[in-house]
Amino acid sequence: MATVTTSDGLADATGIATHAAETPGMPQLNFDHWGNQIFWLILALIATYLILSRVALPRIGAVLAERQGTITNDIAAAEDLKVKAQEAEAAYDKALIDARAEAQQIVAQAKADMQADLDAEMAKADAEIAAQVAESEKAIAEIRAGAMDNVQAVAKDTAEALVAALGGTADATTVDAAVDARMKG
Repeated sequence: MATVTTSDGLADATGIATHAAETPGMPQLNFDHWGNQIFWLILALIATYLILSRVALPRIGAVLAERQGTITNDIAAAEDLKVKAQEAEAAYDKALIDARAEAQQIVAQAKADMQADLDAEMAKADAEIAAQVAESEKAIAEIRAGAMDNVQAVAKDTAEALVAALGGTADATTVDAAVDARMKG
């Protein structure tokens, strides 16, 4: 490379152009080498095609077919599981409805049993109350009879005391007869 410089230190334009014409440039753009490049390009493409078609593409096709088979099997299994899940849900709903119906029956039976027990206890309580009322009425009758006897005795004593206080004398049979007549009505 010969460079011609001027006193300013700048390269001479003619020297650079001459140097560029002497060098061949990029080999890819040199028309003298295109025939050789096209031959190797076609040879490389044929080799790549043969390798891909004989080795790589069958393997890729087998992997894709296997994946498609797996996906198809998984979809079929998912459909089966979906059907089973729907059947299980239907069985669960039926069991839930049956359990609710049974619970309602148990509640109704418990209410009936409680009502029967309540009715029995009410009848027992009514009988006890009736017995106590009868006893109370008997006791009241006895108290009333005793009270009447006491009232009669007090009335006789009071009548005798009044007659004596008024200055009279009364015998016991007359006072008894007068108090008995007044007590009867």
